[in-house]
Amino acid sequence: MAHLYLVGTPIGNLEDMTFRAIRTLQEVDMIACEDTRVTKKLCHHFNIETPLKSYHEHNKAQMTEALITIMEEGRDIALVSDAGLPLISDPGYELVVRAREVGIHVVPIPGANAGLTALMASGLPSFTYTFLGFLPRKAREKLELLQVRMFQESTLVLYESPFRVKDTLQAIAEVDPNRRVTLGRELTKKFEQIETASVKDLVDRLDDTIPLKGEFVVLIEGAAPQATTAWFEGLSIVEHVDHYVQQQMKPKQAIKQVAQEREMSSKEVYNIYHGIDA
Repeated sequence: MAHLYLVGTPIGNLEDMTFRAIRTLQEVDMIACEDTRVTKKLCHHFNIETPLKSYHEHNKAQMTEALITIMEEGRDIALVSDAGLPLISDPGYELVVRAREVGIHVVPIPGANAGLTALMASGLPSFTYTFLGFLPRKAREKLELLQVRMFQESTLVLYESPFRVKDTLQAIAEVDPNRRVTLGRELTKKFEQIETASVKDLVDRLDDTIPLKGEFVVLIEGAAPQATTAWFEGLSIVEHVDHYVQQQMKPKQAIKQVAQEREMSSKEVYNIYHGIDA
């Protein structure tokens, strides 16, 4: 049975390409890639002559089965993204699922990752982190997601384009203007920049000391850990919900948070908060 290799590629600095990745791309029968123009440059640099096949967000529905058929015929395929790790905010999930379903051996070849690269140097807590990828584009959906996620203790890792990063920082500031945030851009390149400060400070520095060029990694420090003893013991359920509402959390999400902390059902908390008899 053939193999599907998931090969990590550099995120900017070609010296981060591993020997194993080069050998794998040289030995497989085909390389499936997001953009053949980008991967062709990589292959040229490392003397890789393997045929390329386009596999991206807009053709994956048709190409997934075509690639599965090729591997069922006994040929090995390597999947790469334009930069970094396949499947991590990039195409490939459907292909891996189908490959596993039909018994094709899926082999990961590790490589560079922008989110973890920024996290290492950020100075934010790195013991527990949550990868969110790209946030919703619509302002309301983005804000609602942040209102939930930013009350978790985990450092949040997300990606953003230079065209939307300012809007995203402003949404973060709307939830908590004093929260520490890291912006990473041009990672592993000559003009690499990794800046950590309060989100309101970073908003002011955008397009000044922090150019709006290149893809951004945005890291959000997690909420302060709760005390071992329940901090809300002296509060009524209504006061507990209002505590979160006053921190800009939507009532629905505040009720859900209170229910989780008190180990109650959301319906119970909802009824008490709204004065509804059970």
